[in-house]
Amino acid sequence: MSNPVKHRYDFVLLFDVQDGNPNGDPDAGNLPRVDAETGCGLVTDVCLKRKVRNYAMLTKGDVTGFDIFVKEKAILNQAIERAYADLGIDLEKAPEGKKKRNNPGVGQDDEVAKARDQMCHKFFDIRTFGAVMSTGANAGQVRGPVQMTFGRSIDPIVSLEHSITRMAVATEAEAEKQSGDNRTMGRKNTVPYGLYVSHGFVSAHLANQTKFSEDDLKLLWESLVNMFEHDRSAARGLMATQKLVIFKHDNALGSAPAHKLFERVQIKRKDGSKPARSIHDYEILIDDKNLPAGVSIEIRP
Repeated sequence: MSNPVKHRYDFVLLFDVQDGNPNGDPDAGNLPRVDAETGCGLVTDVCLKRKVRNYAMLTKGDVTGFDIFVKEKAILNQAIERAYADLGIDLEKAPEGKKKRNNPGVGQDDEVAKARDQMCHKFFDIRTFGAVMSTGANAGQVRGPVQMTFGRSIDPIVSLEHSITRMAVATEAEAEKQSGDNRTMGRKNTVPYGLYVSHGFVSAHLANQTKFSEDDLKLLWESLVNMFEHDRSAARGLMATQKLVIFKHDNALGSAPAHKLFERVQIKRKDGSKPARSIHDYEILIDDKNLPAGVSIEIRP
């Protein structure tokens, strides 16, 4: 892998959804998440990170060092135990220089730091987002250099509920109840249209700790631009990254406050008299003039 990232980055991610549910809330019957006070739609940072992980698995799944720790149906403690096995550390035996192990099966002292480094080396998402690995064999905790906010829609969203019909039933008992009609009714919730914005940050100091590299950063940008292209489902409708605006600082500490840079990205409705139904109903204004000294800007796609 390449060297750890040496520059601070701040970024703005704009994505939209049409006739889909971008992030259902399981505590609310899987309705699209919404800010109860403003009516604006929400997409959690966890949801966005999941899509980055999925894209990384799709494109780098067989490349050493780009495995994913938090994957579907994974047993996390087993991955931590494998890290100790790869290091040749027997968690049932007394550590070197000790008469006995404090807790059999659990790492201790400098073993935990070695296991943490091994996990960072093996898993892209740990190097990127961090992880809590203090369960089971214990590989400590990692604070990731890449953090993201919730996605929030520019305007309030409308959640529509649709009745749907499946022309089949699951069991013979259901068929008998319907005298062979064999239909199952259900409901589906969608957002007609929503343009969402999320903000993100890349810390060079934390990147040095996890060894988050230039190769990792390249994959992160690629994932944020393309993650919806490989996440299609009947529930999510048309989703796409519309803009990724990256502010690069020429040093690790940064040359300007992130919130001031974010103010340079403005989204305005072209015609507020009718509901927005596409990205073309908005004007995206990016002020790339007279940037603070030490800051450059890149706009994708």
